[in-house]
Amino acid sequence: MTILRSITAVVLAATTLIAGCATAPAEPVSMIDEQADFASYETFGWLEYEGAEPMSIVDTKIRAAITAEMLRKGYVEALAGATADLLLDYQAARTETIKNKPFSVGIGVGSYGSSGGGSISTRTSSVENVTEGSLVINAIDSTRNAEVWRSAISRELGEEPASSDIIQEVVAEVFTDFPARMGTQ
Repeated sequence: MTILRSITAVVLAATTLIAGCATAPAEPVSMIDEQADFASYETFGWLEYEGAEPMSIVDTKIRAAITAEMLRKGYVEALAGATADLLLDYQAARTETIKNKPFSVGIGVGSYGSSGGGSISTRTSSVENVTEGSLVINAIDSTRNAEVWRSAISRELGEEPASSDIIQEVVAEVFTDFPARMGTQ
C-alpha cells in the first residue's frame, strides 16, 4: 500500500506542476482615462485619415464587429457629417513568430482488481512557426481630442482566414471593460 501512496503523491505533484504550466488564452489589456465622463458620451464614429486606402474585407468585418459591440453597450452611431462624441480607431496586425513547446512529462496510474499499473511518457522540446494576430482599439473624446479608452489583445491564428464569428468573438473580448451606457449591457 505504501508504494501506491508514493505513486499517487508523485502523480498529484506532477499534475499540479503540469497544470501550472498550462497557458490560458491571452486576456485583453485595457486602459481607461479616469477623467473621461463616459455618461456624457452618446454617439460614436470613426477616426478618419486623409488619403486612407480603401477598406479590406477584414477591415469591413472588424468595423462591423466594433459597431455591434458599441450598439450593444448602448451607444448610437453618429449620422454622416455629424461630429460623434467618441471617435473609434483600431489597428490590426498579423505577424509570424516562433512558439516554444517545452519538454513535458506525462504520468499515469491505474488499477484493476488487485493489480496496479503505471506509465510515464515524455515529449522533447521543439519550436514551430505560428501566426499571431493582434488587435488594438482606441476610443477618442472628440471634444478634448484625447484618448479615453484603449484595449489590446493578441491571439494565435489558425490556418483558415478569420471568419466573421471569430472576429466578433475577439472584438467582444476586447470590449469587456468598455463602459456601457446606463440601462444597457
